[in-house]
Order: sequence, then structure tokens, then C-alpha cells
Amino acid sequence: MTDSEGIEKYIQTHLRGFTGYSASTSPDTLKGKVDVPLEKIVKMNANENPYGCSPKVIKALSKARNFNIYPDDGQQELRKAISDYAGVPPQCVVAGHGSNTLIDFLVRLFVAPGDEVINSVPTFDLYRFSTLICGGKLVNLERDDNFNISVKDIKGAITDRTRLIFLATPNNPTGNLVPREEIIELIETGLPIVVDEAYYEFSGETVMPLTQEYKNLIVLRSFSKWAGLAGLRVGYGVFPARVASALMAIKIPHNVSVAAEIAVKESLADLNYLQGRVKAMIAERSRLFSELQSINWLKAYPSKANFIYCAVLKGSASELHQKLQKKGVLVRYFDNPLLKNSIRISIGKPEHTDTLMKALHQIEP
Repeated sequence: MTDSEGIEKYIQTHLRGFTGYSASTSPDTLKGKVDVPLEKIVKMNANENPYGCSPKVIKALSKARNFNIYPDDGQQELRKAISDYAGVPPQCVVAGHGSNTLIDFLVRLFVAPGDEVINSVPTFDLYRFSTLICGGKLVNLERDDNFNISVKDIKGAITDRTRLIFLATPNNPTGNLVPREEIIELIETGLPIVVDEAYYEFSGETVMPLTQEYKNLIVLRSFSKWAGLAGLRVGYGVFPARVASALMAIKIPHNVSVAAEIAVKESLADLNYLQGRVKAMIAERSRLFSELQSINWLKAYPSKANFIYCAVLKGSASELHQKLQKKGVLVRYFDNPLLKNSIRISIGKPEHTDTLMKALHQIEP
């Protein structure tokens, strides 16, 4: 039987040749490929928290004995704990296996094949990923040279098929904010506006209070970055109550693990510790931005997130990525029409910055 006669012919047409999401490199895959021991690798490519989670999380998980029991599918205690932190009613909260799954659920809920999703690019690639998987049409609007959105262009792109507008603030991978007044102007179109605040704790700027004023505003957040729970995969969204109810109905059952629930509750009970770590990362962000000014072949962009985006002005970003990796420093690189010849560096500890800068000064592009 030839390939054309196999089951591949039953794959949906729009998913044949679909380009998936490109995840970061794991140090475990680099044995024998770098000049340092694996335990010495500096991982600055996935916007993770280098300090890890709260010690209370580790302690609670070590004592937990209920991993053989499914979590509450209604997320009652979890939604209450998150609502207290976010300052919204529990019935407006839905948690997920990372905020990326909530993006996916939102697209499933609002977007039928042929419906349109407005996306200001470059930005987080999951918006494209989920839209195209659901058969939606992605309306990509390019940001300006400083990666700011155009409210005028977005409003001009709205049609009777528009179902969602995604806005990441701070934007990933560029680190800049969408001004509050611009978000409000788009909210007033009446369309569902999804504001992704995955890096909110590092920017301190939010439109969360507006979710109780505007019934078409959705805000997504994550515990991966500031709380150090990337490996446990847990995020949440705040939605109009009827939308939250619909999402609870269509979500995959038991979509937040018992371990993740424990971790969220313990993290929210240890805010002083975690906020101290966030402050340390913000201080290190300022230091790294200043240090990068000494590299005349990189252009660092100001950031309100836990990473810094840099244009590579001389040489190849791909080659730079490889040279840094060889020295045991992992960064993310981009080379496509919207993110030409550039890298993104996650904020680490001071010693991680030192290792990175030493490597950059040794590299000749």
C-alpha cells in the first residue's frame, strides 16, 4: 500500500503540512554537543524563573498523598484562591494546564472554520497555532518598528467574520506594553478582546479591573514565570461569567493536576517570597539591559517582561545561537520575515548574566 492509500489521506486538509509551535531547547538534549557539563548550562531561552518555586510548594508536594485521586473538575477551591489574588469573582475564573490551553479553548469556543482572528505580529505564536488548528483565518497586522500595535489598523481589519482579537502585553518576544487607552479603544468595538498578561508580575501594569466593567474583555495569566511553576503547567483566565461557564463545559476534564493545584495554593500563600524573587529579576533585567549596551553588534529593546529582545546587527542570529550554545549558554533565536536575525534572552540570576556577557565578549560575529 502506498502512502497515498494509507490513513494519511484522512488527515484534515488544512492540517496537512501544518507548522507546529517551536519550543525551546532542553539542556538534556545537548550531551556531547557543548563545551561544559550539562549541569553548568545556563538556560536563558524559555522565560522560566531561575529561582524556582516557593519552598512551601516543595514541602507541600513532598507531603501530599492524594496523587491517586482525580482533582476537582469544577476547580472550586482553586478558582476561589485565584479570584482572591486577581481581585475578581470566582465564577469568572477558569484555570488550565498552562494559559496556552485556555487560548486553545477560547478559539474552539468562538471560532468556526473561516472565522477571523486578528493578531498583531510578531507576537506569541500560540495565537496562530490554535486559530489554524481550528480552521480559522488569521488576520495578521504588522507592528511598527518599535513593535507597537496599530489600533487604527486593527479597527480597519474588523469584518463581520471577526471573532477574537489577541493582544499580548507585555508582548512576547519583544517585551513592550500595549497602552491601557489603546486596549480600551479596542474593547469598545464590542468584540471579544483577549489580553494576555502572562508577564504581568514583571510589568506591574494590568487591565484586570476592567473585566468587571466590560463584558467582552478576557485576561489571561500564568504561574509559569513569576511563581516558577513552568514544569507543573498551570495558568488561568478571567472571563465574563457566561463565557467562563461555557469554557468549563468544553475544557478537557481534570485539566489541572492535583500537584499543580497544591502548587498554586502554596504559591499564593507565599507571595512575599515570590514577589521578592520577582523584584530581583526586575533588577537583573535593568542590569542586563545596561550590560548589553557594551555589545555594539546587538540592539537591545527595553522590556517590561522577564526577557530582553535583541536585534543582531552584525552576523547571523542562528550562528550566534550556536556559538553561545557551544559555550553552554542557551538563548532563543529568530530568523523569519517578522523577527529578522534576532535573539531573546531570558532574565537569569546575576551569575547567569555574568556567564552570558563573558561569552558575548568572546564571540566575533
